[in-house]
Amino acid sequence: MLGLLIAFCALFGLAIGSFTNVVIYRVPRRESIVSPRSACPSCHEPILERDNIPVVSWLLLKGRCRNCHSRISARYPLVELTGAALFAGAAARLGFNWDLPAFLVLLASMLALACIDLEHLVLPKLIVYPTLAMVAALLVLAAAATGQWHRLLVAVLCALGWFILFFALNAVSPRLLGFGDVRLAPVLGLALGWLGVRYVLLGFFAANLIGAVIGVALIATKRMSRSQQIPYGIFLALGTALALFAGPELLAPFQRFS
Repeated sequence: MLGLLIAFCALFGLAIGSFTNVVIYRVPRRESIVSPRSACPSCHEPILERDNIPVVSWLLLKGRCRNCHSRISARYPLVELTGAALFAGAAARLGFNWDLPAFLVLLASMLALACIDLEHLVLPKLIVYPTLAMVAALLVLAAAATGQWHRLLVAVLCALGWFILFFALNAVSPRLLGFGDVRLAPVLGLALGWLGVRYVLLGFFAANLIGAVIGVALIATKRMSRSQQIPYGIFLALGTALALFAGPELLAPFQRFS
């Protein structure tokens, strides 16, 4: 049964990944994600239904538009495949639990935000706030279904704690930590707090460690200067994913001290 859930979530993740591509492209440009239908970025010709199958259509068309033959970025199938992998991984980790939908919403949103932050150095409120509302609502539903209200309380306190911490960091150095990260902080604190305080600490530590390693590497290879703004949202997404998928194994050695 778990295998069926993983397979279903993988297929669902492919479809959500396709929609995520629309969000990544349109939200920074302040365009509607509902209409008009998807079109080629070069010739603006609407994409046919048969050419809108995740990954498969891109491969069959050899990464080119059917109408104008211009190249279509490999980012599109990569985002779709990443969505499938994230959803399948969440299903494998969480199984048939009430909190799975909340983490699927979180992962899809973090994928979109990470890509937008990498390209535009922004974390749009139009994604962050709805994500917070949906994750919160789904975790309330999970708490009501399982009676685990204490987990929800811990999650809310972690969300508040992360918001206060990131707000303080932004006040001290707005250049290093944008307010978009402050808005995102309670979303991650809420989700990881549902898993436990140690997951919140692991996610924060991992995000900063990954960011420091990549930042130092880019500066050392002169691909980035010290004055350039870092897309911190990507590292927050990576730290959150690491805490979710590898948290139990990474935290196991510390259980004897708890």
